[in-house]
Amino acid sequence: MAELLVAKPSATAPDTEFKRSLGLLDATMIVAGSMIGSGIFIVSADITRNVGSAGWLIAVWLITGFMTLTAALSYGELSGMFPKAGGQYVYLKEAYNPLVGFLYGWSFFAVIQTATIAAVGVAFAKFTAYLVPAFSEDNILLDLGFRKISAAQLLSIVVIALLTFINSRGVKNGKLIQTTFTLTKLVSLFGLIAFGLILAKGDVWNANWSNAWDLHGLSTTGAVTPYVVTAALGAIAAAMVGSIFSSDAWNNVTFIAGEIKNPGRNIGLSLFFGTLIVTVIYVTANVMYTAQLPLLEIASAEKDRVAVAASNAIFGNIGTVVIALMIMVSTFGCNNGLILAGARVYYTMAKDGLFFRQAGTLNRNAVPGLALWVQCIAACLWSLSGSYGQLLDMISFVVVVFYILTIIGIFILRRKRPDIPRPYKAFGYPVMPILYVLMGLSFCTLLIIYKPEFTWPGLIIVLAGIPIYFVALSRNKKNA
Repeated sequence: MAELLVAKPSATAPDTEFKRSLGLLDATMIVAGSMIGSGIFIVSADITRNVGSAGWLIAVWLITGFMTLTAALSYGELSGMFPKAGGQYVYLKEAYNPLVGFLYGWSFFAVIQTATIAAVGVAFAKFTAYLVPAFSEDNILLDLGFRKISAAQLLSIVVIALLTFINSRGVKNGKLIQTTFTLTKLVSLFGLIAFGLILAKGDVWNANWSNAWDLHGLSTTGAVTPYVVTAALGAIAAAMVGSIFSSDAWNNVTFIAGEIKNPGRNIGLSLFFGTLIVTVIYVTANVMYTAQLPLLEIASAEKDRVAVAASNAIFGNIGTVVIALMIMVSTFGCNNGLILAGARVYYTMAKDGLFFRQAGTLNRNAVPGLALWVQCIAACLWSLSGSYGQLLDMISFVVVVFYILTIIGIFILRRKRPDIPRPYKAFGYPVMPILYVLMGLSFCTLLIIYKPEFTWPGLIIVLAGIPIYFVALSRNKKNA
């Protein structure tokens, strides 16, 4: 791995230029499309088991939505200051130092982006199996003894490779897929929510909301676990792991700043519109769940597939097919956005001498082709490993830590680099950024205290990047 991340800076490489071919709609669809994968269809089951009531279920999504919107509005300032490929990696490097930027980039490559691509790819395959059972995760095609390879994993790899190939042919191809699939899933989700609310079941709604703010644990068998105050705070933090994961990847649009028209204006606007649209969808979808399903059915949904249960309650047996098609569209479009954007981070790292040298060049289609394929290989390995789910739970802590550091970077850069033009300034500065930092620190602290298994694995992955960084610097000096 040290060899992977060590490269001589490629300042003289014969690159072509990024083409600014993405408008405001395209950028907004990247924000929304990258955020909406399979999480909204599934994670509400675990949230309900943690909080046990309709009010707190919605509150968890509202808190997460507020944090996401606040962070997105703050990132608009940074994207206007540094309107080039790399996004958060660049912001952290400029605000702190190259090591902090590298630790984010390393974590991004090692788990955050590549394992997410794998997880979303396997989710696509699992729901394809509703229509074509041969792609089931239970259909084992190869048993290696230490690892079983299922049809779902192989389909995930095929989809990841296909989307990588399409995006290697130019950003316009990726843009077409992203805009088309995201618009389709937004219309579909709004349609599902509308049907669910129009056909709301009054008795279910009244039962769910009769004692909406009674915070307690709820098992799949219906057993209730009362909380003392400290346990309640830990339960809320644990519940937010799922909602934060489902709301992540909104920052992917900042990675492709070099390909967005008028980035100083359009990135900030796309972050606002994209995160607002998704927040509205997530909150109203959960309101719809509580209008269709008793809380116990939400908490005990088979394999946590709450949306399948809700769709069946609305449409009958055909509901399973409806949701399967929606999730296939959703996850396909989501992975396209993740694949398109992620490679730009490795491209920028390579330009700094911290990744494959060739990853810092653009192919004849003006996209970082090698970076795309390296990302593809890593994501495919995660698909085969079957371990991405647990790691993504553990990485939510690290993701929020990096968000906190990046937003603190706004304060640092206002003092450190007051001369840089800021076409867009953080909304509500300094109150809103400070509020996000405080909320993020509270979330992380509660996880450290009450759910340490969600924190230390992610920290280990981040810290493993420190020796790799210094090995990279040493080899760069030798090759200079």
